[in-house]
Amino acid sequence: MIEFDISLVWLRRDLRLHDQAAFSRALESSKAVHVAFVFDTGILDALPSQRDRRVEFIHGSVAALKQELEAWGATLHVLHGPAGRLVPEFARAMNAQAVFCCRDYEPAAMRRDAAVAATLAGLGIAFHACKDQVIFEQDEVLNRAGKPFGVFTPYKQAWLKKLEAIQLRPWPVQPFCDRLAKAPPAPMPGLEEIGFQRTDLQALGVQPGAAGARRLFEDFLSRIDNYREARNFPALKGPSGLSVHLRFGTVSIRELAAAALGIGGAGAETWLSELIWREFYQQILWHHPRVAEGRCYKLEFDAIEWPDPPGHFEAWCEARTGYPLVDAAMRQFRQTGYLHNRLRMVAASFLVKDLLVDWRRGERYFADHLIDFDLASNSGGWQWAASVGCDAQPWFRIFNPVMQSERFDPGGRFIRRYLPELARVPDKYIHAPWSMPAKVQAECGVRPGREYPLPVVEHGSQREKALALFRRAASAKAGARLSPSGRPG
Repeated sequence: MIEFDISLVWLRRDLRLHDQAAFSRALESSKAVHVAFVFDTGILDALPSQRDRRVEFIHGSVAALKQELEAWGATLHVLHGPAGRLVPEFARAMNAQAVFCCRDYEPAAMRRDAAVAATLAGLGIAFHACKDQVIFEQDEVLNRAGKPFGVFTPYKQAWLKKLEAIQLRPWPVQPFCDRLAKAPPAPMPGLEEIGFQRTDLQALGVQPGAAGARRLFEDFLSRIDNYREARNFPALKGPSGLSVHLRFGTVSIRELAAAALGIGGAGAETWLSELIWREFYQQILWHHPRVAEGRCYKLEFDAIEWPDPPGHFEAWCEARTGYPLVDAAMRQFRQTGYLHNRLRMVAASFLVKDLLVDWRRGERYFADHLIDFDLASNSGGWQWAASVGCDAQPWFRIFNPVMQSERFDPGGRFIRRYLPELARVPDKYIHAPWSMPAKVQAECGVRPGREYPLPVVEHGSQREKALALFRRAASAKAGARLSPSGRPG
């Protein structure tokens, strides 16, 4: 049904034209549709480096979208500046009667969108935000009491029970393409013009845009049957590699979930669970926005005073903790901007429970450098590893970094890939090179403390210190539940 003569689609973290909710709804309800993307200085100016892989990925994805629209006789209007001001100005300049976008659930984005909606209303322009980046949002999956879930498994069960074919149906675009506003190609600022520099994205084999997502998805489908087992071993090609594409919307979550359900089997079912975990963290962020401000989901653990020993955080960041799997993980992270999911858990647990560093410092470090950084998933993952979040690893269960290494990189293949200085260390000692006898050190040319660091901490003693921190916080909570008589109040 046609409601508007002219509409504007404002692209954000939804950088595709296929199965895109806002694009489809605008086309279906308008006679002419313009499309715009804003390199928002409100976001870009806060980034710590001008060599940011995410910005280059977005720039490449936007360029691909522009080329695709121009093949249809339209164009993509690429703006640079504060989105809160530019979107209403551009909508008015195009004589748009409505602005369509895909809904974002991060608190800062919600504040921005509310301000844009208010400005547009003052101009007599409608604002329509559509669900797109998740299957279920906000209050769509609640428990029987009408409250949000705080534990994953019952959330997953309710999610699957609620799922119907209509939720996975792609948004139609092709039938309405003739409603795109015809326009000559508009100029697009180069990466340098928006204040950023080229990175090693191409050398790393990261292809932006929907074409890059399609290539990875097709490759993953050929090996999805092995996903359940392979996903835990960083030396194997287990994960899909689609996390950055999900983050910036160059692939549709509906297409991925439909594929997993259609394929079936242990691998696809496990992968679907990972996609549902993503939505679980999104609804936690929506219902508990304090987690975006560094507050613990389990409020009693806000009281923990983390020792933050001098030098520990730096040793972790710089991959010199003396624990090979942790250091190899952080090398991978520093070199690629990506970190295998199993290693995210291991590295995060080690920072918090071995090095006794406040988990918020690690969360912020990942936020600054992960190419696939997503606020909800990053916050949820860090709080899970630190045992302060929803459905978290129990605080009294602490990863042993050597045992994790022996279990998930048994032959040391991943370690040797990122720590070539340990290449000649025998398998027997690769997970704990400080335990090598002097003769073996001489044979392989690795002397702990020289060619490779000695452990910065001893796991056993640090474990006891971490347990004491959590016990105090848990005891304080238990005490607060008691009445002055010492009985439950």
